[in-house]
Amino acid sequence: MSSEYFSVQNSAPSQIAERQLAYFQGKHLLVAGEIEDQFPLQLRQTCQSVSIFTTHYGYYRQIANTPDITAYFGATLSDTCHADMVLLYWPKAKQEAEYLLAMLMTKLGPGTEIVVIGENRSGIKSIEKLFEPYGIIRKYDAARRCSFYWGECSHPPEQFNMQDWFKTYTVNYQQKEIIVKSLPGVFSHGEFDLGSQLLLDNLSDVRGDVLDFGCGAGVIGTVIAAKYPAVTISMCDVSAFAIESSKATLAANGLDGHVFPSDIYSDVTASYDHLISNPPFHSGLGTSYHVSETFLTQSPHYLKPRGRLTIVANSFLKYPPLIEQALGRCDTLAKTNKFAIYQAAH
Repeated sequence: MSSEYFSVQNSAPSQIAERQLAYFQGKHLLVAGEIEDQFPLQLRQTCQSVSIFTTHYGYYRQIANTPDITAYFGATLSDTCHADMVLLYWPKAKQEAEYLLAMLMTKLGPGTEIVVIGENRSGIKSIEKLFEPYGIIRKYDAARRCSFYWGECSHPPEQFNMQDWFKTYTVNYQQKEIIVKSLPGVFSHGEFDLGSQLLLDNLSDVRGDVLDFGCGAGVIGTVIAAKYPAVTISMCDVSAFAIESSKATLAANGLDGHVFPSDIYSDVTASYDHLISNPPFHSGLGTSYHVSETFLTQSPHYLKPRGRLTIVANSFLKYPPLIEQALGRCDTLAKTNKFAIYQAAH
């Protein structure tokens, strides 16, 4: 089951870039960052070539087979990319922008031009300081509460190593010390989420094949793997940063698990004894429930007979009717003023 990531209309950042097509004329362009529409595909008419690097598996799946587009998915860019200009859609997490700049400028090197576009409320102004190690960047246009920056990499960047970008912290859970490794922009980056903690507190008799859906930094799946050694743990997420973080978290704790990218259930090929999730409901700077709702309504197809679904959700979200519609009776295992734990059996 795929989710829809293309906006029908061009986003406000794309609209400001559309006013400045002369910058892109004849360039070998690499597009990266928080892309939410089809504008990069339209740039094929203006550029010599267009490549797209995305850390979002859903977006990658939709563009992967587009004619005249080279698509890359991952936390780092493959060595085969040759571009002389980067178009960076400013991401919502500043540290993610910093990471992308360091990685892309190291790969492409001095002489690479860069255009950065984004909404002013997302903190795009900080590009002026962030780009200082690479060269000069200046604002050349502003419209629709967005900004358009152009600059050029003139200094040889320092060597990029993804390992330097992991934030490492420990969480203590029921006498077990878990090491967590998290890349920028990943949910649970630097802290143990209270919702995840409540979910783990209310899990019992976990056995068989378990899928941690929307795994983020891998805290839930890793705690389960540590606490229930007989369990076979799998984790999936739409984010390449989350995939690398969960792999690193498992490895740091000497645990094994299968971690893979999936656009909701797109790459889920097995059935599980237990689906466990702290499901996401944020998309960019806005809110979207589509992923969580699809995850819940389609869950019967991915549960073994008598398999269970257990999730944590913000108390205000109306998930029980969706769960009941999909699986029958929905039990509320715990509720605080902020979170609720719901469980249902197949």
